[in-house]
Amino acid sequence: MSVIEITDLADPRLADYSHQTDVALKKARGTEHGLYIAESALVLERALRAGHRPRSVLALGNTVEEARALVGDDVPVFSGPPELLEQLTGYLLHRGLIAAMQRPALPTPESLLAGATRVIVLENVVDPTNVGAIFRSVGAIGADAVLVTPRCSDPFYRRAIRVSMGTVLQVPWTRLGDWPSTRRLLAASGFHIAALALTPDAVSLRDFVAPERLALVLGTEGEGLTPEAIAAADTVVQIPMAHGIDSLNVAAASAVAMWALA
Repeated sequence: MSVIEITDLADPRLADYSHQTDVALKKARGTEHGLYIAESALVLERALRAGHRPRSVLALGNTVEEARALVGDDVPVFSGPPELLEQLTGYLLHRGLIAAMQRPALPTPESLLAGATRVIVLENVVDPTNVGAIFRSVGAIGADAVLVTPRCSDPFYRRAIRVSMGTVLQVPWTRLGDWPSTRRLLAASGFHIAALALTPDAVSLRDFVAPERLALVLGTEGEGLTPEAIAAADTVVQIPMAHGIDSLNVAAASAVAMWALA
């Protein structure tokens, strides 16, 4: 398929890029599971390597050939001047290209736990920036999968993908149910649940001996873990700190904890 030069912003084929919210993309027509937006050639390449399928690409003139090389001739590549594309999307394509990607079906928690020894559980982490940063640490420092609770921000949101540099497309993840079912699932799979929280009985990470199979639970910004999450844990752990500081941003805390427990 040849490159399609944009002349009319009302072209229905451009609807995926026309000021669409993440929520709207998740409900996009003509898809089984919705869409997400991949920004930059690097993220698009990682998405393709993960087996995700593009519906189309929107590219500035100097990235058109790079886009075609990545997606081949069967995927439409739309192109136009920066000012026109900014008018269409609502933001400047400073990374050169964006792609509307088909969301894959999420795996079952059981399938992710089957071969895992380290997993991260995110409870109600609502900021996509933090979600993306945590995924990047997971990919760099080492965990086999991420499990997110129903109220946690979607890892496929555009900002989470961008902050993670596409790591959310490489690290397996899925959603969980409530804490009683999650507790049963993790226990049945042989996982020790360690909740990162400030409680009187919390064990210092310096003293905690990680078992072979470990699920590390991280809580929402500000309030931290819910009582239900703490009650489901086998051990509560905390990061030892100085100067009277009692906590870190959840993304920073995740990196420290993963490094200590690697």
